[in-house]
Amino acid sequence: MSKFLSEKLKDLDPYVPGEQPKNREYVKLNTNESPFPPSPYAMRLAREAAGDVNLYPDPDCRVLVDAEAETFGVSTENVIFNNSSDETLNFAFFCFCDGKRGAAFPDITYGFYKVFAELYGIDYKEIPLKDDFSINVDDYIGLNRTIFIANPNAPTGILLSLADIEKIAAGNPENVVVIDEAYIDFGGESAIELTKKYDNLLVVRTFSKSRSLAGGRLGFAIGSKALISDLNALKYSTNPYSVNRMTMAAGQGALLDREYFDSCCKKIIENREYLVEKLKAMGFSMTDSTANFIFAKSDKIPGKELYLKLKEKGVLVRHFDKERLTDFVRITVGNIDEINALLKAIGEII
Repeated sequence: MSKFLSEKLKDLDPYVPGEQPKNREYVKLNTNESPFPPSPYAMRLAREAAGDVNLYPDPDCRVLVDAEAETFGVSTENVIFNNSSDETLNFAFFCFCDGKRGAAFPDITYGFYKVFAELYGIDYKEIPLKDDFSINVDDYIGLNRTIFIANPNAPTGILLSLADIEKIAAGNPENVVVIDEAYIDFGGESAIELTKKYDNLLVVRTFSKSRSLAGGRLGFAIGSKALISDLNALKYSTNPYSVNRMTMAAGQGALLDREYFDSCCKKIIENREYLVEKLKAMGFSMTDSTANFIFAKSDKIPGKELYLKLKEKGVLVRHFDKERLTDFVRITVGNIDEINALLKAIGEII
């Protein structure tokens, strides 16, 4: 770091994204991207929008907000679009946490929560998951903190029921509860409908996974009018043009092409079940994932060794070198050829 870096950032521990190596071609199953290209309609609209990139995009993202509001049966004042769900989560930490209101989230979850808390000097509480990696809902009642929960959780893929989410929202009426639904489309039920009942509930979503737009960087949130107004105030105080024209157009196409979306989600769920079945037959055990990845371990080989040997064979998975996670690898559900390449490599290794 330079001698000019602010003192408030000198101890910051940045988020570490999944590997994006350039030295060779890999079967890439480490960053939970969709194995399928964007909707053809989304790509066509993006190409058409490229002709207007000399002009600023609509900061209100009105075409997206209108389509999303209709899709989920909410008012347009209940929706905000940003440059990825990460930006939305960043805004939520900035808006709803301060010196008086800290944050709370599981000790095993999306790594950006801790990074955002430390970035803004927010007092945070990491709540241990149970031995089976599930959340104990009672731990989240009456915390007097802003709560962040990934549902399904990462990297475990374990889903929290809507009844449990409602219990948490109802049990913290004076604090915001943020539900991060990056993986909800692969078998879970969204909490969006609950935002109509609880004005402290904010649901954050992304187009990166189920809508195949990880490279486009597009996310949104749905919540009460007041919460969305707070987020918009910060957006318009930082970068109101954060969603570019081509991404906005691609997002519109991805939203409207429901048939393609449903087909991709269905195929990923089928591929996930196939992968689980094959790995179990090879002696692996895993959490009950409702995401587009699985979290698996084998008694035959440590997680880090498996990750390294797979990488040698040209297959990338994700390993987290932390005490409770070190035996596991997280494997993105790819297309069937990618899965079979993974299974072949694992068979050769073990």
